[in-house]
Amino acid sequence: MKILIVEDEVLAAKRMMQLLTEIEPDCKLFGPFDTVSSAVSHLKVTQDYDLIFLDIQLADGKSFSIFEAVKVNIPVIFTTAYDEYALQAFTIHSIDYLLKPVNKEKLHESLEKFKKIRNHFGGADPNGHLYELITKLQAPTQSPFRDRFLINKGDSMVPVKVNEVACFFAGEKVVTLFTIENKQYIIPQTLDELEAKLDPRLFFRVNRQFIVAAEAIQKVHNYFNFKLKVEIKPDPGTEIIVSRARASEFKSWLSE
Repeated sequence: MKILIVEDEVLAAKRMMQLLTEIEPDCKLFGPFDTVSSAVSHLKVTQDYDLIFLDIQLADGKSFSIFEAVKVNIPVIFTTAYDEYALQAFTIHSIDYLLKPVNKEKLHESLEKFKKIRNHFGGADPNGHLYELITKLQAPTQSPFRDRFLINKGDSMVPVKVNEVACFFAGEKVVTLFTIENKQYIIPQTLDELEAKLDPRLFFRVNRQFIVAAEAIQKVHNYFNFKLKVEIKPDPGTEIIVSRARASEFKSWLSE
């Protein structure tokens, strides 16, 4: 089996290739290609592969644009930390998807699924609905907000769903994500970037240091000078104060 790897994260690519070699010792691996442009250039020259493992977010953009630039006749398994709507679509319209960090058992199941489809359809293209998938993902009904975060932790990556987040705290130099279970992760985004990508029905920017999740709020107290003091669970160890200017907006948001 000849497999092409398209992945821009070095550790993720190495792990994928190692696991594939363990599961399919006779497979031949090619790549990894880490950009849309390099993958397109390569696929225009040759598509002599049985399968592609394709990350969605590459160094120079989303991998969907590969299919706009070149017709791909190779079955695809996505590796992704994408939102739930996309994951459901991938399950229907492609061979499979794998949520990073890739699990060996899930990878083995995906390969077995591919083999069954290949044996059933023979030479037919099992990705015939891929362009329909791209259209659906780009449709206005797709949520523009983040559904999860993929966080680097040592040599591995940890997926954290948005509904597991209690708050984001901006310290002196870093932003920390606190989960409902009181796990803490340093993330590269600023609060301004997060605020633009989080669903405003679920999260509120209370001040320059905190974005809080509605589900994490336990109590709200009146504070001096018409400010508000917010208690969340878990306690981040720093007082969360809503400014006088934002207090009315915060109360309206919380009561929705």
